Amino acid sequence: MPETDPTVPLVLVLHGLEGHTRKGYMVQTYLALADRGMRAVGLNFRGCSGEVNRKPRFYHSGETEDVGFVFGLLRERFPTRPLMAIGFSLGGNILLKYLGERGAKHAATFSAAVAVSVPYDLSAGADALERRGMARIYTGYFLRSLVAKVRAKKEILANILDLEAVWASATIRDFDDAATVKLHGFSGSEDYYRKSSSNRFVQSVRVPTLLLQSRDDPFLPAAALPLSAIEANPFLTLVLTDRGGHVGFLEGGPPWNPAFWVEEQSASFLAHHHQSASATTPDANSIAHGRVDPNTGNL
Repeated sequence: MPETDPTVPLVLVLHGLEGHTRKGYMVQTYLALADRGMRAVGLNFRGCSGEVNRKPRFYHSGETEDVGFVFGLLRERFPTRPLMAIGFSLGGNILLKYLGERGAKHAATFSAAVAVSVPYDLSAGADALERRGMARIYTGYFLRSLVAKVRAKKEILANILDLEAVWASATIRDFDDAATVKLHGFSGSEDYYRKSSSNRFVQSVRVPTLLLQSRDDPFLPAAALPLSAIEANPFLTLVLTDRGGHVGFLEGGPPWNPAFWVEEQSASFLAHHHQSASATTPDANSIAHGRVDPNTGNL
């Protein structure tokens, strides 16, 4: 996004599975940040920009090296500016894993973060995508897009993957077994899900982070939320709503002009932390950590 003020935060925004930087929720997030004086930086994961990446590898739910590279690049180019991040769905899982991997040692690099509709338990999420009615619609969309990307690189991948197994994938788990695990060094889909799920890393996050999640998210059963680990970490603030779906959270107004609640709350949280850090006196209305009521007044 265009420059606003060279002293305000740069906010790296990470999209979800098979998303890209021009998706509606991404653009709404850039605009919400700009309304609060902050500058957004959108990241396309490998192969998601519209151009096929040249390596056999793609991106996946636990791949944090590329995010780390981009954060390092931003820090090199803008050495004095605060860095923040927002991750949606798969991007939220990657963000939490990345922050947890870095823990307290590198926490000062980041001022604050937001993770939205995170599939904390990837295995439970894969099961939900196979069983639930609405989720199966998502699965079909994702599979068509993922398989098309393999087709676009089939000459590169023919000696690495069993392409017939990829074409025959009927579920996300099938695709992960046929492609993701073989391209990224996992022994199978369960090994990939276990090592990449952010529920293993939330206890190590040492950056003030807002978690926005809905109980009716079709990508993750509510029972799979790592509530005890989240509540035990004072750096995490969870807003758990009854409704909202997956990266939905629309509210108010006529159907053709809804309010984008999650994008607004994400931007407000980051703006609050920037203002608090810049203030010379303590903020009397600081955000309470831990599980909070899904009321915008609390934010």
